[in-house]
Amino acid sequence: MVRRIEILGLGAGDLEQLPVGVYRKLLNASSVFLRTKEHPVIADLEKEGLSYTSFDSVYEKHDQFEEVYEEIVQTLLQKAESDSIVYVVPGHPLVAERAVQLLLAYGPARNIEIIIGGGQSFIDALFTALKIDPIEGFQLLDGTSLNKAQLQIDQHMIVSQVYDQFIASNVKLTLMEKLPDDYPVYIVTAAGSSQEIIEEVPLYELDRNVSINNLTSVYIPPVKEEQILLKNFSKLREIIAELRSPTGCPWDREQTHETLKKYLIEETYEVIDAINSEDIDHLVEELGDVLLQVMLHAQIGEDDGYFSIDDIIEGLSAKMIRRHPHVFGNAEADNAEEALISWQEIKKQEKGEVNVPASLLEGVSMALPNLLRAFELQKKAAKVGFDWQEITPALEKVKEELEEFMDELDGTVEGMARAKGEFGDLLFAFVNVARFLKIHPEEALFETNEKFTRRFQFVEEKVMGSGRTFEEHTLEQLDQYWDEAKLKGL
Repeated sequence: MVRRIEILGLGAGDLEQLPVGVYRKLLNASSVFLRTKEHPVIADLEKEGLSYTSFDSVYEKHDQFEEVYEEIVQTLLQKAESDSIVYVVPGHPLVAERAVQLLLAYGPARNIEIIIGGGQSFIDALFTALKIDPIEGFQLLDGTSLNKAQLQIDQHMIVSQVYDQFIASNVKLTLMEKLPDDYPVYIVTAAGSSQEIIEEVPLYELDRNVSINNLTSVYIPPVKEEQILLKNFSKLREIIAELRSPTGCPWDREQTHETLKKYLIEETYEVIDAINSEDIDHLVEELGDVLLQVMLHAQIGEDDGYFSIDDIIEGLSAKMIRRHPHVFGNAEADNAEEALISWQEIKKQEKGEVNVPASLLEGVSMALPNLLRAFELQKKAAKVGFDWQEITPALEKVKEELEEFMDELDGTVEGMARAKGEFGDLLFAFVNVARFLKIHPEEALFETNEKFTRRFQFVEEKVMGSGRTFEEHTLEQLDQYWDEAKLKGL
């Protein structure tokens, strides 16, 4: 017995556009199943004696479309165990038909032949109705699973399977992440048939159209306005490439990895300042400045022929997947501490640290600010037990280093040279105390710097308000202003 499912498409229009071969097969088939009977052709075929079973009721049973398609496919495969059947879909079987793809995947495993019997795609009818040329760049997207990462707003976009207002609402919200609320879009229903309707609406009204049904697609014209395109990563890349081009900016063209180092450090601290200030707008701006530094380094790498931003993204993406096996693999991490331990272990393996390294302190960058570098060096040493078990000896070490520093302050050149070394020892000892107390020394000093800035600016205001200069104030008077700033909580 032949075990077969033949899949036919009803096309995008009415009976006049249905291919003769498909028409004859439908009327001669003994067992016909429709994904949906809501199609202009079906009413006409019913008059000519077509009998069928529709899966429309399956859509009401499930919340997820994948569940709908899975039930349809399993039902069809079961029916095909005992009889050759015909499965009928709107449009063409291989365009925007998830159930067909599942049949092609599952059928051979059950020794059921899957035949694609033809049909006209709704895409041709849409191109004709909208009078667009897909060679200019074109995307066909599924409205039931649309996400903003898919959107190429500089191309023609058609969102299919916009069955109802709920899907239309999700499509609208996704498009609004990239497009203005009033961007013009087109609702196209029953393209290519005598019932064809094309309606232009602003994006925010997309889900307010009552004519939306299973023959509806949404067309989004390509964006031409540069201001809208500024959200695209590709546009940023284009801008940076232009700045570095022979006709670009002289300053940008002269930059190297070496000359840009200081700007990356400065911009990173600006980000920290924005975080500490809890200023979201400032944070967005400063993160953009850090991204600018990354893009400039990437463009220099591309100009020199060594690497590009694509290589950076690829390496980062691969690393994130490798170091998160509890997310992308089968490992488990029940809390942040376990996730961090897993990260560090994988990092060691990647860097070849399973074998004994030349030094346990390897990996602490010389480029770090030295307060932060001291912190990281101590952490490395502590991991192998080179550390006090409580804070008391650490505090005693601070006192010892302070005394040694003071002993060298004898006013001689030699004493000052030694004092410099003792001062470094004192700072290092203080960092150790901070580590014990889980105080990040860099953050603590940053906050103190900010506090000093606020209080000194208050002193400046008081001096200016007094009508006298700094030189005309005694230190005691300036200290009074300082104490006033403290009382004000600055």
